[in-house]
Amino acid sequence: MFEITTLGGMTFKITQVPNKKYYGQHKGRGSMAIARAYSKYGAAIPDDLLSSIQKLLGELGLLGDDGSGSNNMTKDPQGEVAAIPQMFDSEYLAPVQIGTPPQTLNLDFDTGSSDLWVFSSETPANQVQGQEVWNIEQSSTARMLAGEKWGISYGDGSSSNGNVYLDTVSIGGITVEDQAVESASNVSAAFTQRADTDGLVGLAFGSINTIQPNKQKTFWENAATNLASPLFTANLRKAEPGNYNFGFIDPTEFTGDITFVPVNTSSGFWQFTAMGYAVAGSDVISAPHQAIADTGTTLLMVPEAIADGYYAKVQGAASSPSAGGYVFPCGADLPDFTAVIGSYKAVIPGDFIKFAPVDGTSLDDAATCFGGIQASPAGFPLAIYGDIFLKAQFVVFHGGNQQLGLASKPLP
Repeated sequence: MFEITTLGGMTFKITQVPNKKYYGQHKGRGSMAIARAYSKYGAAIPDDLLSSIQKLLGELGLLGDDGSGSNNMTKDPQGEVAAIPQMFDSEYLAPVQIGTPPQTLNLDFDTGSSDLWVFSSETPANQVQGQEVWNIEQSSTARMLAGEKWGISYGDGSSSNGNVYLDTVSIGGITVEDQAVESASNVSAAFTQRADTDGLVGLAFGSINTIQPNKQKTFWENAATNLASPLFTANLRKAEPGNYNFGFIDPTEFTGDITFVPVNTSSGFWQFTAMGYAVAGSDVISAPHQAIADTGTTLLMVPEAIADGYYAKVQGAASSPSAGGYVFPCGADLPDFTAVIGSYKAVIPGDFIKFAPVDGTSLDDAATCFGGIQASPAGFPLAIYGDIFLKAQFVVFHGGNQQLGLASKPLP
């Protein structure tokens, strides 16, 4: 059994809170999720998928304005439509306190990025649609980092950017003073339309932090030196709030042993080597590939040959350009998918892979469903192991040893 001491340092647990404005398992969520992943990693969104999303957003009344220029949205579909999918994606968020006295914002924890940015009193009023904002003037400990700017560009041509401040940030009882907080003076429509989420907490490595000219450390990197152990764990859950633990491993959250594999941090991500896969308990098929563990991406996005191999075992499954990926009859019996990582076999139950309806208002009344396993964007060098994968595992992000730990856990 893996054991860890928590003497001589701090530990904390933070439980996710429900996103009260979560869109839910509605028609189009699958297309939105894959478009978001394309956008996050700078891949062009296929025209057929863009057209389908544009039609869906029109039905929902969620298309942008008449092109007045706010939110950096362009008039072409790539800029107009691809900016919206973010709002369909986050069912659970995490409360974070910023400033003195503390102001609570609900943020996404994202192991696929390295910026802590928030809506703030510097965000234009027409770009704030229900978000809580960090009021800089009301924090006695906030001070601007003169000459420092941040900016994130997305694959849809939109962007978010602004000034950089140092302030006190607390998450789950752990406080970091002089943490770099990125204030949004411009927010992409992806986030303006997402009234539930007040910003992001990046938990990847500081080498991909976007602050210029001087990159800043993430909250996790700054807090790690005060933790009992330089690690955090993600225990995400299907259809219920999960939790993150910092500085310790809770043995009640997993079963069996934890298998650790090396992490390659050269790209700034929690990157690891996956060796292959199996479907429905069949023999393992060798398919080595590089992957990243990304809590900020919903889907499990794998090399095309692996996606093809899985859906070959699903009766009626087909790749749909308009939906953006593999779809199948909602009544199909989905087999379990097993990812082989080191000596660990990570099982994703078939019911986790039935992701969203394509042609109905819910999974219950739809005829066609969108799969939670999809192919990575063409030309993108990494597989993206997002929440479909992570919700089925107990995951340790060990920064001290530069390792990723995986274990099985009780599932609903």
